Amino acid sequence: MSSLQDFRKQIDELDERIVALLNARARAAEQIGRLKTSMGAGVFSPDRERAVLDRVANLSTGPLSKQSILAIYRELMSASFALERPPRVGYLGPAGSFSHEAAMGKFGASVEYEPLVSIGGIFDAMARGYVDYGVVPVENNSAGGVILDSLSAFVDHDAVICNEIHRAIHHNLMACCAIDQIETVYSNPEALKQCRQWLSEAGFSSKVVATPSTSKAAQQAAAEPHAAAIGSALAGKLYGLKILAANIEDNPQNVTRFFVLGTEPAKPTGDDRTSLMFTTAHKAGALVEVLLVFQNQGINMTMITSRPSTRTAMEYHFFVDVQGHAEDPALASALNEAKTHCRTLRVLGSYPRASKVVAA
Repeated sequence: MSSLQDFRKQIDELDERIVALLNARARAAEQIGRLKTSMGAGVFSPDRERAVLDRVANLSTGPLSKQSILAIYRELMSASFALERPPRVGYLGPAGSFSHEAAMGKFGASVEYEPLVSIGGIFDAMARGYVDYGVVPVENNSAGGVILDSLSAFVDHDAVICNEIHRAIHHNLMACCAIDQIETVYSNPEALKQCRQWLSEAGFSSKVVATPSTSKAAQQAAAEPHAAAIGSALAGKLYGLKILAANIEDNPQNVTRFFVLGTEPAKPTGDDRTSLMFTTAHKAGALVEVLLVFQNQGINMTMITSRPSTRTAMEYHFFVDVQGHAEDPALASALNEAKTHCRTLRVLGSYPRASKVVAA
């Protein structure tokens, strides 16, 4: 029967082989980075990421779970980014926000992160080339609905949606004081909406104060003796707050959808989504004509919302998600026909569809 020392020797030998293979993979990543640099291409390829992660998950036969394999490979790919050229990723800060968590879950620990003060600021930073990618919230399945600031920013910026993330969101009441000593509860308006019932039942509804982000709320709560914040466990850890009540969101299945913004479109994967923004012609039934184009082509529409234009009175920008990639023949044909019924139509991006919710 093998001894403990025998198993440890086996692990040591396996580690030697694993490290050698990791470095061989890293050298290949370096070569890819040089080629991408010569072509002026970005380091993040959502379609390639999807293919690699799907492949390694299917290669695993245990005992490691597929989730564990995916977590390992996400960090491995993050380290490869750093070898190719460390990308700079902007998110709604300060550090510890749910956008920060989503960005780290997508890009790993080996890239550079830049906290920005507003969603519009993320788009601005991309336009200036200050960051390579941006992560912005776009909609929540609870009280928050669509995040209007994110949609509105597309009107004035040319950022491309290259990926999406569906992430579980768990809110926590955090403070440095006891729960019965709390006089003010800080948080982002969307987070407050998502915890409205709990706040009411706990008697905190009259004590809430809105902040630009949940992590900013954590910063303020850490600086005041009788203040609390609603935010992520990461924010609590970063700012030295104790979790007084965990998972206080009204909807236990609370999920936020995030867009990953880039400068290049993703290639087709066979399971994609396309986001559009358009304004219709000024005539009766114009919107119906556009929607019928997609129906006639058998294209499923998964989201539609609108925002009033800040430039032209009584004009609306419509935002639509459809299944498929803009290069797919049926969708390409539908887009060409839809343009004949629109004053403007822009493809915001085609990207791999997020088929799973990432756990918090």
